[in-house]
Amino acid sequence: MAFVGSSSVIRPSGLVDVQQSSFMCKTSDVVRRNVAVFSSIRMDTGEKPSGLKYLSEKGRERATAKNANPIEKLKNEKCGSAIWADVFEMSKAIREGKTSWEDLDLDDREKRLKWVGLFHRSKATPGKFMMRLRVPNGEMTCAQLECLANIISKYGDAGVLDITTRQNIQLRGIQLEDVEEILKNLRANDLCSVQSGMDNLRNLVGNPLAGIDPMELIDTRPLCRGIQDMTTNFGNGNPELCNLPRKFNIALNSTSDNFAHTHINDLGMDAVIHPTLGVGFNVIVGGMFSGQRVVMSIPMDTFVPAADVVAFCKAFMEVYRDNGPRATRTKTRLMYYIDEVGIETFRDQVAKQMGIESLERAVPVKASTGHGHRDIVGVHPQKQEGFSWVGACIPVGRMTAAEVMESSRIAKEYGDGTVRVTVAQDMLFPNIKNENVEAMLKEPFFEKFKVAPGKLIGSLVSCTGAQFCPFGLVETKQRSVRVMTALEERLELPKSVRIHWTGCPNSCGQAQVGEIGLMGSPARLEGKAVEGVRVMLGGEIGSAPSLASDFEKAVPAEDSLLIPYLENLLIEKFGA
Repeated sequence: MAFVGSSSVIRPSGLVDVQQSSFMCKTSDVVRRNVAVFSSIRMDTGEKPSGLKYLSEKGRERATAKNANPIEKLKNEKCGSAIWADVFEMSKAIREGKTSWEDLDLDDREKRLKWVGLFHRSKATPGKFMMRLRVPNGEMTCAQLECLANIISKYGDAGVLDITTRQNIQLRGIQLEDVEEILKNLRANDLCSVQSGMDNLRNLVGNPLAGIDPMELIDTRPLCRGIQDMTTNFGNGNPELCNLPRKFNIALNSTSDNFAHTHINDLGMDAVIHPTLGVGFNVIVGGMFSGQRVVMSIPMDTFVPAADVVAFCKAFMEVYRDNGPRATRTKTRLMYYIDEVGIETFRDQVAKQMGIESLERAVPVKASTGHGHRDIVGVHPQKQEGFSWVGACIPVGRMTAAEVMESSRIAKEYGDGTVRVTVAQDMLFPNIKNENVEAMLKEPFFEKFKVAPGKLIGSLVSCTGAQFCPFGLVETKQRSVRVMTALEERLELPKSVRIHWTGCPNSCGQAQVGEIGLMGSPARLEGKAVEGVRVMLGGEIGSAPSLASDFEKAVPAEDSLLIPYLENLLIEKFGA
């Protein structure tokens, strides 16, 4: 069997008012309706299913065409869903000395294991894997934090986890012989890693302040969880939605701050109030970053009522699965399909897939000229009287096992036993009684993870970089903290500056979102090739987002050269 365990849904924690609770119940009903069809799906350990099984006729034609890319051929031969059972057999066989990681089928080891969130880091750490989890809306309980701390302490050779730019968690240094035990521990704590890599829906991003935000129109947590449960069959694995043409990102935004960055997702949903249908979402589509193309989402001219969000997302992904391009791998993201058929045809296809005549048109929204969003690091009042959330800056999102365990203790002792992680790689502690805030801030945890960080460190974002990622052209995490610290010692800035570091053009660090974006790139110094960064300027977030544009093609990344370069840039462009 695939992942065996409880299929219960995590219920949103924290304080909610009566109106919010009523909505959440309605959302849960929608979730149950949409996932019922998947609740009995299991993969027999003897099967070697083809990825063609759940594709439409057109999907099969594209997946088997002569010009189909090599990944399509790999999936046709054996669907990634087969790994959900195979991984347990692999783990046991290696642990018992019957085989080794080197002897595993190459496609299984390097590709299909990504369907269970395991990414072999063959260049940096041969035989060891990064494990990517699923943390919908970035919310975790104390028990989940403690589970993760124990995993990285016992099994992860690096002893750290990373908060990602999709409100997610990645673990380092995992070995296959330990995976069976790790997956069981995750499952026991209502966590999973299924379908977190390759051609699947990635982590669901929502408002990190969901349920406590005075400015929110809707709590995004039950919707994010509902979409995940529908897509993954409650974490058991869903073969019907595990063979998309390419990776797929969804983000839900509930305020004008747009903490979720919907504008850079394949499917972005921005909360609005419909004059007759109430709270729902305007839809934007096609946002993506890659080495070949960088583009913001475009309007789909569609409004989706909150109660229909899960069903809409299901139909949306099915249309992409059944019709999307499967030829040149670098041209298989959703936007390429929209280019092919046009937005109106795509709207009609989604409506037909939902079994309705047409989709509601978008709610007109007055264009905004404002940029940025509220700073959610620090102490801020919740919509619940007498309570605050405390936001801690986690520089580049990296925490040790001991620090994760300490965050759990603090959340339990002072709050409601939950934390939220953000796309800016920070951690929030919700539902802190105001009278307890002062004592909480005296905890040693906040000496490192500050609630009032510097104007550069406080807005710093970084991808994994070359230390662990095979695509990284430069090391980013340690370098970025070192460089930002040096700059803060040299400069007085009038306001925070968001600097995003990313190791390669895939831009997991979202360099195009930063006011300053630094992307790993080859450079030359005294005629020799050296590590460098491409410099971008002008990324804006909030209600009127825009992407950064190129400013400098290649600057050597050596500290002695990069620090003075950025110092001058901050003086000239940001008033330091």
